[in-house]
Amino acid sequence: MAKRRERPYLPAMSVLSDLDARAREIFRQIVESYLETGEPVGSRTLSHDRRINVSAATIRNVMADLTDIGLLHAPHISAGRLPTDMGLRLFVDSLLQLGDISDDERRALDVAGEEENAGTVLEQAAAKLSGLTRTASLVVAPKIEAPLRHIEFVATNPGEALAV
Repeated sequence: MAKRRERPYLPAMSVLSDLDARAREIFRQIVESYLETGEPVGSRTLSHDRRINVSAATIRNVMADLTDIGLLHAPHISAGRLPTDMGLRLFVDSLLQLGDISDDERRALDVAGEEENAGTVLEQAAAKLSGLTRTASLVVAPKIEAPLRHIEFVATNPGEALAV
């Protein structure tokens, strides 16, 4: 069995800023695929994604780097990769860098949440968050009809967890 390398503690946002655009995109695709399927993600699968225009070998090299810094792990040698707890935390933290918002902005988000149609609520929330952060906003939601195949809990703060 391979010996696991010790990894130094790296603050999550520091790790994110140290990644190049290609590594961030590959990491994002792995996490989103994992959140959708609950399965390890392989380099060949990612190489078929038109948004990632690199070879499977290049993706494997990036995945190895992401594994070395503690964002991904392999459940076994021949498997694809899964995000680690730190990787999931980094992904969530990078989405939640909003900071303080004004009372008017908070009311606008509250009003958006009063809609009864879940799809409309998600669209309005994405639009509001995009405006507040002045960045693109993306909502990824599972199909409601899809069966729950796997669930994990990731600690976010003492007494709090994120169900993934």
